[in-house]
Amino acid sequence: MAASAAVLSTLAVAGQTAPASAASFVVSEAQFNQMFPGRNSFYTYQGLLNALNAYPKFANSGDTATRKREAAAFLANVSHETGGLKYVVEQNTANYPHYCDSSQSYGCPAGQAAYYGRGPLQLSWNYNYKAAGDALGIDLLHDPYKVEKDAAVSWKTGLWFWNTQSGAGRMTPHDAMAGNRGFGETIRSINGALECDGKNPDQRDSRINLYKKFVGVLGTDAGGNLSC
Repeated sequence: MAASAAVLSTLAVAGQTAPASAASFVVSEAQFNQMFPGRNSFYTYQGLLNALNAYPKFANSGDTATRKREAAAFLANVSHETGGLKYVVEQNTANYPHYCDSSQSYGCPAGQAAYYGRGPLQLSWNYNYKAAGDALGIDLLHDPYKVEKDAAVSWKTGLWFWNTQSGAGRMTPHDAMAGNRGFGETIRSINGALECDGKNPDQRDSRINLYKKFVGVLGTDAGGNLSC
């Protein structure tokens, strides 16, 4: 990275982004395009690069194979969640009003139906928009629409979950991949309550197959513990 970790942290808190170098990321633009041939033009490679500085340890921990596996794991889950990066927002609009937890003291200032799934990992619920926005230095509670209008912000919300949230799992997806605990742990974190321990095997296997495909694109192996 061009800037120190301390500078990058300051930039992330301020909601700013320092330029990222494609040479420092284990996924080239050509590989990204190969993974997502039918992607929505909103999801730009440069937007992803610009988001990386918010979490400089992402796909930048361990040896080359470990870094490639983490990038492939993140992008495989992203591909599963968005139909190959085709969807920027959740498609079932009937769900939109469901994501306002009015028990939170800050409520839903953007409106009850404003906190639907958006972005590469489909950020949803008012409390997740607040938590992600607070971590990134961006007011997403009052303006959740930034996640569907700014590619870098959208990618940052996916990286926020990946690097800081354990979800239904036992660890963050980043820790799972950086610590060589296996792709299955990322499934458990992202949607383990619905897809692990024998539930919805087709959904689980979709993620695994995408991961195998993407590590192949990056020229490495999948490692162990693929399932959950």
